[in-house]
Amino acid sequence: MKKLLLTLALVVCAFIYVDAQPRAVGANIGYGLSVSYQHDLGAANFLDVNVDLPFFSGIGATVTYDWVDPFNAPVPWNEKGSWNWYLGVGAAGGCYGLFTNAYNSAYVGVAGHVGIAYDFWFPLQLSVDYRPNIGVWFHENGVGFNGSGLYSGITLGVRYRF
Repeated sequence: MKKLLLTLALVVCAFIYVDAQPRAVGANIGYGLSVSYQHDLGAANFLDVNVDLPFFSGIGATVTYDWVDPFNAPVPWNEKGSWNWYLGVGAAGGCYGLFTNAYNSAYVGVAGHVGIAYDFWFPLQLSVDYRPNIGVWFHENGVGFNGSGLYSGITLGVRYRF
């Protein structure tokens, strides 16, 4: 009974902690479209979760752990809103060829994340992001190196912060 009460207390505390943290939800457009969710893990860190539609021909997911202003070099032109830059690392995976009849394949690998964001004084965030990824590519002819994720491009993001 004590273990059950302790577990229940820990779960309630975890939900209270997660609920108290600022979050953002939105979309990135550039290398296809992605739906983005950011969850702050304190003043200097956040978790970024994206569901991607790369080239609108597949589906993928990217999760990165990001550090805000990792080298303590803040953006000097903060005025009414606030500028922040961030750097992160995580994992990516997905499938291509789901929505077309050509070349079915899958990939899994390591993802990076670098970007700059402007948080308005109202709950809106605009960002410019670059999320390269490298890893293993599985396709009909075998297994290969996925280097094409390095050229995934820059995306523009819009998020609602709550």
